[in-house]
Amino acid sequence: MGILVGTYTNVGSRPVNEDYVTYREAGDSVLVVVADGLGGHAKGEVASSHVGAFLHEAYRFGYPAKEELHCKLLEAQESLLELQKSQGAVKAMKTTVVALVVEKDKAWMAHVGDSRGYVFYKDGSYQRTLDHSVTQMLALAGEIQEKDIRYNEERSRLLRVLGSPWEKDAIEFEKEMDLKNIQAFLLCSDGFWELIDEEKMRETLNRAKTPQEWLEKMTKIVEKNGKGKEMDNYTAAAVFITKASPWWKFRKK
Repeated sequence: MGILVGTYTNVGSRPVNEDYVTYREAGDSVLVVVADGLGGHAKGEVASSHVGAFLHEAYRFGYPAKEELHCKLLEAQESLLELQKSQGAVKAMKTTVVALVVEKDKAWMAHVGDSRGYVFYKDGSYQRTLDHSVTQMLALAGEIQEKDIRYNEERSRLLRVLGSPWEKDAIEFEKEMDLKNIQAFLLCSDGFWELIDEEKMRETLNRAKTPQEWLEKMTKIVEKNGKGKEMDNYTAAAVFITKASPWWKFRKK
């Protein structure tokens, strides 16, 4: 299997970009991370960049992937809590995170908060991570419809983040995935997915030849839907699964 990666981030209408995106490759393996610092808390950009950079540097390829990713996410949480203490900011520096690891013919995805991970299958179906938010809980309880999560006034109320002490492990994993059935992955902050629905994600995916082209097509829709609004930072990483390793790779934009 081969892997192609593209990334995109934009400050939107905000004065500071509190989103962070990074990836690291090792042969036909890759780690991809998107983190979104909480805008209602000071130094959200510090939290997201700290967690993203920590995972980028600390993750070790070649170890059992799920266990390694889980371990590094726990370490990232502890590292962020220590950073808060050292800077006298225990009530600040909080972030969501979604991370993907692809190794050999398998993939693993984990998240905390409402930054999402999507998996698009070759048969046209998709699945996504479930947000750790009040609105996601309302949808699961049948009190609002799934499509209304994007517009509900409670959508920014999160139930789990990095940077807040946990009574129990807050990291949620998706089931191990077999790459042979997968067309692409999308990791994105809420500022991205709130302004483009899954139908448009799939439609643009089917018309894109590269992950960067897919991101460009989706970004045009995000910007069109956000025109005239106070746009949040919006960030995404796209991963294509190919039959063979290419001789070139897409880099950060």
